[in-house]
Amino acid sequence: MTRRQRVAENLNSALHHILGAHPGTYLIGEDVADPYGGAFKVTRGLSDRFPDRVLSSPLSEGGIAGVGAGLALAGNRSVVEMMFSDFAALAFDPLLNFAAKSVSMYGRRVPMSMVVRCPTGGNRGYGPTHSQSLQKHFLGIPSLHLREVTPFHDNQRVLTAMLDREEPGVLFEDKVLYTRAMYQDGVVDDLFRYEVLADPSETARVFAPDCGPPDWILMAPGGLTERAVTALRTLLLEEEITCELLVPSQLYPFDSKALLPVLSRADRICVIEDSTADGTWGELVAQQLHEQLWSRLARPVLPLSAEPSIVPTAAHLEHDVLLQPSTIHRAITEATK
Repeated sequence: MTRRQRVAENLNSALHHILGAHPGTYLIGEDVADPYGGAFKVTRGLSDRFPDRVLSSPLSEGGIAGVGAGLALAGNRSVVEMMFSDFAALAFDPLLNFAAKSVSMYGRRVPMSMVVRCPTGGNRGYGPTHSQSLQKHFLGIPSLHLREVTPFHDNQRVLTAMLDREEPGVLFEDKVLYTRAMYQDGVVDDLFRYEVLADPSETARVFAPDCGPPDWILMAPGGLTERAVTALRTLLLEEEITCELLVPSQLYPFDSKALLPVLSRADRICVIEDSTADGTWGELVAQQLHEQLWSRLARPVLPLSAEPSIVPTAAHLEHDVLLQPSTIHRAITEATK
């Protein structure tokens, strides 16, 4: 039996392909060169194969993002790695005021093929400055699109689509997900199956076959897949509550209209995310769904997010702050009564 590829391996394969297929592509980041190969080994082997285009940089996230944007502005393609997404805050200015605006502020459309990869999220004990989920801070910027790695979507396709879009993009990569296996052949586990829908966000749908219309539909970014599927299992087996899970590849721009036939199969919807509440992706999705489905819903869209706190280093405290399967299970059960 062939071992399934892990998410970090899938990303590494995708980068090998893209750098091999497009000689004008550069990869820049802190310690991305061999033998270290990046903090999470996603760039392993790339500098040996492409020594002139895989460049370890000084510790300057603003500088890295600026160089990546400059390369894109000059007609190249760039992939920029933040060692931890927390440090993307230091790259916010070149992303907001240079990379994204360069697409349209010169009187004509300028292609800007640039991806900023951001290892993100907690549940690894890295503490307050290396565990945040900052997706919400990059929402709503014209010409800046956001995606999140999932175990359903092949990253060669994801990264190629982001670069072919010719607008800068941010790819969030949940750090726990790196060690997990990619799903394949429509199988999640013994209970659940999946399919990838044809909507603009290429949403993966996880479902239990032969269970009929779901009681709830949950929507989540890719980093929450494992926790959400665990909750789906306990809700079905312990509470007899049937749920489906939708996991989009593209978070922003996000248009839920193409998902309405799927969403309309349930009268209860929950949006879950690892960001702290207020101004989040989940709230953006909930607002769209309220407008489009309000007359059909049995209750308002249920938003679940992290506690309004820093992410503690101590494992038991971190567990309490971030969404866990038990949190999702409890919230869905209570909202079903």
